[in-house]
Amino acid sequence: MKEQETITFQRVAEALNYLQANFQQQPRLDEVADIAHLSPHHFQRIFSEWAGVSPKKFLQYISIGHAKKILSDPSSNLLEAAVETGLSGTGRLHDLFVNIEGMTPGEYKNGGGNLQISYTFSTTPFGPVLVAATPKGICHMSFMDDRSQALNYLHSQFPKAQFSEQASPLHQQALNIFQKDWQQMDAIKLHLKGSDFQLNVWECLLKIPHGKLSTYGHIAQHIEKPKAARAVGTAIGSNPVAFLIPCHRVIQSSGVIGGYMWGPIRKKAIIGWEAATAEREL
Repeated sequence: MKEQETITFQRVAEALNYLQANFQQQPRLDEVADIAHLSPHHFQRIFSEWAGVSPKKFLQYISIGHAKKILSDPSSNLLEAAVETGLSGTGRLHDLFVNIEGMTPGEYKNGGGNLQISYTFSTTPFGPVLVAATPKGICHMSFMDDRSQALNYLHSQFPKAQFSEQASPLHQQALNIFQKDWQQMDAIKLHLKGSDFQLNVWECLLKIPHGKLSTYGHIAQHIEKPKAARAVGTAIGSNPVAFLIPCHRVIQSSGVIGGYMWGPIRKKAIIGWEAATAEREL
């Protein structure tokens, strides 16, 4: 590592340590930049390059992690979580959770207790699937080998939600994607929870054309995080909606197919099937 790169890394490391130790004071950008002996603009740029996220986003991740620990205590309340995290009130706590988790702090504390989720089992060219939806849209879709295991996993993602095995038009719209043109995706509503980073990655996956492939590095560049290919891989691996969010279209830059939550053999089969159907549509 060159001397200048070493100095830059040390400055970023000092800033990371400062944010972790002082997040409850919610320090401003210029305060943290002073710790790194840099101007706010320069600090913002090099921190984002080295950490993969902006200083503000890093602070938000630390803050929400602390708030989650507090809210996991049944006797805690939202105001306590906000104050202990260094936020001015429950309004800021609400905004933080919505921006990072895609849900309100109350919904997080309730574990999905206010959600009504309907689900159904169906068949596809690639094996059985479990599809689940809230009134807002599809929240889960997974290929499966065992119904009980698939349902237990769904319950673990929304531990306090109310479940009913009942087919709905939302389920059918999602399943139609296996028979109709990929452009039908426009008619499918999704109800996802995830961090801004995860949602950005998943949105990028939706833009990969039917029958085409991309790489982890390309996705990282597309979301303007060129050094975050590994984090992109983690976000892709957390995709809650199989096939509709086409994580199967992402492979390694070497051409190796790579892993897949629902099995590498199934991934190869889907890629081949899409390539064949795309060729027929030409």
